[in-house]
Amino acid sequence: MLVASCSTQQSKTHTNFFMKQRQGIPFGAATSYVHLEKLCEGSCATVYKGISRINGQLVALKVIRLEAEEGVPFTAIWEASLLKRLKHANIVLLHDIIQTKETLTFVFEYMLFMFQLLRGLAYIHQQHILHRDLKPQNLLISCLGELKLGDFGLARAKSIPRQTYSSEVVTLWYRPPDVLLGATDYSSDLDIWSAGCIFVEMIQGEPIFAGTSGTCEQLAKIWAVSKIYPEMGEKKNLLLQPPT
Repeated sequence: MLVASCSTQQSKTHTNFFMKQRQGIPFGAATSYVHLEKLCEGSCATVYKGISRINGQLVALKVIRLEAEEGVPFTAIWEASLLKRLKHANIVLLHDIIQTKETLTFVFEYMLFMFQLLRGLAYIHQQHILHRDLKPQNLLISCLGELKLGDFGLARAKSIPRQTYSSEVVTLWYRPPDVLLGATDYSSDLDIWSAGCIFVEMIQGEPIFAGTSGTCEQLAKIWAVSKIYPEMGEKKNLLLQPPT
């Protein structure tokens, strides 16, 4: 969730208006927050910029759609439990949770690069947590230049000794080659690769490995950009063949 910067004057206007209404307004209620605009939409959730009637602060509202037969997704429960435990300047703060029959809403602080991203990663790695879904859409940056890591739905705890994980993690454009090839014994290097992709994107204004539709094409894109073909020889063709 890469949130655009906000107007300082607009923020003050919203804050002054809602500060007058905060008396008796409860947490955990949908009516306690006003949706201002849609920021982004994914397959399972939509994120809105909003404002809290409780304290007048700008917030990010992650609205997760619930299936009647399946209930609350495990990833949502896991994300909430992790964020309640992880407290750091570069980890997004979970203010409130709202549940209705149709939706589950996480209310986050509204935050609008590279040093802060790596500092946040260093913290969660020290806590033995892998994020596993780093991409620009999951970074929140404030108009003051403060960056926060968000969306911990795919995050997992690192165990000692080393354990295996799913290779179906991280959006394709930000997934490292070893995981694209099926590796399941990765560690914090998974997040570091994704952070490196984000760094290049910050510099050139577009994703470095964009425009591919599958694992083989993604590997070909990475190798073409990194100029690794000459050192691989015939192995290149073997690795690019789809599994039988």
